[in-house]
Amino acid sequence: MIAFNLSREIDTERLAACYHSTGRVVIEPFLDPDSASTLAQHLASRTDWRLVLNGGDKVFEIGRNEFDALPASERARIDAAVVESGRAGFQYRYDTVRVSDDPENRARRDDPIDRFAAWMAAPATLDPLRAIIGSPDVDFADAQATAYRSGDFLNAHDDDVAGKGRRAAYVLGLTPDWRPEWGGLLLFHDGCRVEGIVPGYNRLTFFRVPQVHSVSYVAPLAPRPRYSITGWLRKLG
Repeated sequence: MIAFNLSREIDTERLAACYHSTGRVVIEPFLDPDSASTLAQHLASRTDWRLVLNGGDKVFEIGRNEFDALPASERARIDAAVVESGRAGFQYRYDTVRVSDDPENRARRDDPIDRFAAWMAAPATLDPLRAIIGSPDVDFADAQATAYRSGDFLNAHDDDVAGKGRRAAYVLGLTPDWRPEWGGLLLFHDGCRVEGIVPGYNRLTFFRVPQVHSVSYVAPLAPRPRYSITGWLRKLG
């Protein structure tokens, strides 16, 4: 069983000052070495990824293995439709393994990603995270695993969804030796200025909600998926 632990190098006071100033902060390393290594290896070994993409307001989902088994002409048709839609509107495409918000469902499935989500939502973990983002009312963390492969991306949006109680978003990168030219960068938009964070290993980025951001197109150059666990720190109710 994976036992998750925060890195001993986390300086809560320094990180809180940075977050207060800029609305985002990078914590590296976030987990202790054993936790990070075990979680990264687990994501790379999973075979139950599901491809999710949207067509306007509709969400489409298919097992990654099922998608790869489609005729090449059908995959090409879907790829072309995603690219065309992404030129002017909100569009995304990536693989996911979802985690239930229900603690009982998390415990029942007893999956490493569910255990990570439960650990993120535990008081001992939330206490320092609440201090960093300056939101003492946070009482829950959700999560999903994501894998961005060649051709995947997430267009600009701000995460502000009514009724969700999102205070801060997080992205825990679990991909070693990633090069910026491979794409998959977490981009923050500010008019004509863009700040990018390169996918990393055991690198967690917190950012305040709402804040316009995107994930850049993963190039065919990328030799492996960009793995991460993402979610939000939330106030329920």
